[in-house]
Amino acid sequence: MISFELNPDTDTVDWKRVSELFRIVNWGIRAPQEIEKSFRSSSFTCFVKEENEIIGFGRTVDDGKYYALLVDIVIHPSYQAKGIGKSIVNELRNSLVGYEFITLTAAPNKEGFYQKIGWKKQKSSFIFPKDKKQFDEHCE
Repeated sequence: MISFELNPDTDTVDWKRVSELFRIVNWGIRAPQEIEKSFRSSSFTCFVKEENEIIGFGRTVDDGKYYALLVDIVIHPSYQAKGIGKSIVNELRNSLVGYEFITLTAAPNKEGFYQKIGWKKQKSSFIFPKDKKQFDEHCE
């Protein structure tokens, strides 16, 4: 059975599993303790489990009122295209009541997913790329 947990007690999260999922979806190697610190700094987190094993997650980065960004929307490849990502995005978005701007940066080649669930491409959005890979993946 698949379950969703909004803002669970971070002491109960398997951060090694979260790190493993980042690696599985090719988002690089992230240290469990660094991931934990970033999630603890987030206003909203959402974890999806099947039989107590994390299969997906997402979180927000925000200022508490005006700007919020959805980040780290990750679903194990075996569970993609089953509505789990949509549910995580909607759960996080619905938690951000009253914010003036709610944005996200899609992973390369995932733009269509977000457009399909109602997100709109911005006319003016910019990134200061940290390296050539990020430039190639995110810049026009």
